[in-house]
Amino acid sequence: MTAPAAATASARRRRVQVNWLLTVLPAFPLVLLVLRLWYLSRQDLPTMLLLVQYISPLGMISALFITLIWTLPAVILVLRALGGILLVSAPTQAEATRSLLAVTALRMPDWVVALAAVLAGFTWQLRLLPTLLMLVVAIMGLTAVQRRSPGRRAVLLTGTLGVPIAMGLMVLLWMWPGILAALSAGEISTAVLLGVPPILGPFLAGPVPPWAARLATHWPAVAAALVAPFVVGVVFLRAPVLPDSAVEMASGSGPAQVVRGQLIAVDDTSTTVLGRDGVVIFLPNNEVRSKTLCAGPAPPPDSAVRVRGWAVSASALEWVAPTRRVTEVDPRCLGRPSEPG
Repeated sequence: MTAPAAATASARRRRVQVNWLLTVLPAFPLVLLVLRLWYLSRQDLPTMLLLVQYISPLGMISALFITLIWTLPAVILVLRALGGILLVSAPTQAEATRSLLAVTALRMPDWVVALAAVLAGFTWQLRLLPTLLMLVVAIMGLTAVQRRSPGRRAVLLTGTLGVPIAMGLMVLLWMWPGILAALSAGEISTAVLLGVPPILGPFLAGPVPPWAARLATHWPAVAAALVAPFVVGVVFLRAPVLPDSAVEMASGSGPAQVVRGQLIAVDDTSTTVLGRDGVVIFLPNNEVRSKTLCAGPAPPPDSAVRVRGWAVSASALEWVAPTRRVTEVDPRCLGRPSEPG
């Protein structure tokens, strides 16, 4: 096959891949939403149909967005970094663009990468910020090498390697107390996340041998693309989509009782609640004495390590955004009727 024919066949194959991707990608959030309702209904079809009738799609999309907001910058930055390595490592750009990964990186605007980096800086945990800085510095170096003529790449590469090394040393100095605290606490994974990315930064800012370019970029991207949907699905299936409530009931002169569950809907005749055991309960409105929202218990931090007073499991968004602190638990959320007042 001649070179023009091979290029045409490669372009046609790439268009087919993009068409399939654009077809499947919009369906993925819809599949997640349906699976979330199926999981919430305890695999009971009538309950699932009831939830579909009353749950707002906008509410579920909002929960999906808030839960998975950290994944979007991760996908963008990793694709741009791996594609950039493939572009500067291949002997020619024509050979590199045979891969959809390289084409995606080549056509990705700089402002998209910048927005992804800013979003990641606010939403990623502190222990992931060294990885973020490593990716950003590597992308900057790869972009500078890629957009220069081949004759100047060697000189430019020597200069761009100094930036990742300097940034890596600064990050190591700033993270050093946290690395020591993680090692003393036995949190090896936290120590690795804080200390290893600054060291790997210079190795990602330049080309790799041409024979290893596809092995080092294409196949890790394929593996991540296969694993990511399962990780995203598991995370979203645990995200709440209905408010956890406590409904206080009182009928006649009998004692009041509290029904705990997730509030589905309130109409003219009844209040619909999904119990903890997955059973749908219809409560007559004339017996409803009061309703209250129950804040879920705050999850304990998965790491006790702090870096200069900043918990490694906290993000900048948690520091900036206002947070509602639960100081007193409503007795109805504990299953006890409220005191008559």
